[in-house]
Amino acid sequence: MPDTVFRRISPRFQRILRTVPVLTGSLALLLCGSLLAAEDAAKAAQKPPAESDYYPIVSLPVPEGVVLESGALELLADGRLAVSTRRGEIWLVDQPLAEDASTATMKRFAHGLHEVLGLESRDGWLYATQRGELSRLKDTSGDGRADVFETVNAGWGITGDYHEYAFGSKADAEGNLWVTLCLTGSFSSQAPYRGWCVRITPEGKLIPTCSGLRSPGGVGANAAGDMFYTDNQGPWNGTCSLKWLRKGSFQGHPGGNRWYDLPAVTEAMGAAPVEPESGSRIMVEAKKIPEYEPPAILFPYKKMGQSASGIVCDTTEGKFGPFAGQMFVGDQTYSTIMRCSLEKVRGHYQGACYPFRSGFGSGVLALELSPEGTLFAGGTNRGWGSRGTKPFSLERMQWSGKVPFEILEMRARPDGFELEFTRPVDPETAARPESWQLGTYTYIYQSSYGSPEVDHTQPVIRQAQVAADGKTVTLTVEGLQEGHVHELHATGVRSAEGQPLLHTEAYYNLNYIPAAEQAAAE
Repeated sequence: MPDTVFRRISPRFQRILRTVPVLTGSLALLLCGSLLAAEDAAKAAQKPPAESDYYPIVSLPVPEGVVLESGALELLADGRLAVSTRRGEIWLVDQPLAEDASTATMKRFAHGLHEVLGLESRDGWLYATQRGELSRLKDTSGDGRADVFETVNAGWGITGDYHEYAFGSKADAEGNLWVTLCLTGSFSSQAPYRGWCVRITPEGKLIPTCSGLRSPGGVGANAAGDMFYTDNQGPWNGTCSLKWLRKGSFQGHPGGNRWYDLPAVTEAMGAAPVEPESGSRIMVEAKKIPEYEPPAILFPYKKMGQSASGIVCDTTEGKFGPFAGQMFVGDQTYSTIMRCSLEKVRGHYQGACYPFRSGFGSGVLALELSPEGTLFAGGTNRGWGSRGTKPFSLERMQWSGKVPFEILEMRARPDGFELEFTRPVDPETAARPESWQLGTYTYIYQSSYGSPEVDHTQPVIRQAQVAADGKTVTLTVEGLQEGHVHELHATGVRSAEGQPLLHTEAYYNLNYIPAAEQAAAE
């Protein structure tokens, strides 16, 4: 038997072979081949789970010469996918859901627009949120190209500053489109409503809705129809976040407060809020400023990403996997999609974020989820770069049908947290307090750029109690910190089948500790 073949076999099988009488060369090789195949099968069975096992990514073809830096996505009633670009074009993808993605084709619907970062189709029109206005487009000739362009509303300002992005939502229950407007630069507002969220009614009227925005990266509704946006690290934002656009609220950055003097703002929202104190903490200021709506979820910087972007909610009722009702948020720099679960505590949203899917071809910016459970992701690396190495990408992802072993949801309790899992846990490992690690920190709420993690604490997990069905674990914690991110690692927990978690981390933003009576009511 050749030494090179013999050395590939594990020591256990080498010892067995040495006890066998001398074999002929061909028989020895045959036996070695069988042993190696058995070992390879055993190794494959023990292979740790991977994200691609549950949500494989497929690329859609982009015609040669087309620079498709996707800014927004919209599935049309006829099954085509509209893709807008940062370069002011809109393309229509035919058969985007075809089993063979390579059969999808693209045709340009419109061009000459200004950085379209929002798309919504309605009544035969395609609504496009441009940097300086909300427009609507229509193809009346049937040749697949827009030939009617109308301005719906152009009530916000623009100076030409690179930072003045405008992200548009899908229609809310009343038919309004929500537009989130970046500041001029990172610190101030040099044009009306920069640093604001406005609503545009079906009739085209602009309604000032929220102040205090800095640098939105996406806007979208949760399952209840409440609107959220992502904001990015910078002045008055220690890290990236998911924020609830509560009507009339102040979102934390005072750079655009000068526009409270506009008559439309006075009518819709009243007087300006008190200015926050730089160097303070988010929840300290939230208790002083009634209009201030603290971030629902903080995305720990360089742990979950660096540039939070597009938002979708899973309303497919299980067609996209076990995460029905949860929200998914892109990250442009890390080329990832994160998962978020929310709950309301004392009238405010808060919750946890979890890693979900990495490995996209470019920086994830736009997201769209079909009713059948296909998630489309459009990407670009222009401006900030990305882990994804391509300059742009258009990809889709479907659930494979396999249920990953994941923390489904992390919920706050008066004395700890309740963890729900997608599959039953091993009760022995999950009940050990040492299987879990928990730390807390927060960020400085300040006018300068970003913040490090500060005010670290180390709570103690006193008990881990596993429910009878094996899918819920209640952690009794000593040392909860209101206003802190609670970073949980479940590295020692195994499934009932002995598998590790696909992702062991969860980050809960504990703005408010629930009262005992609220927990009992739930």
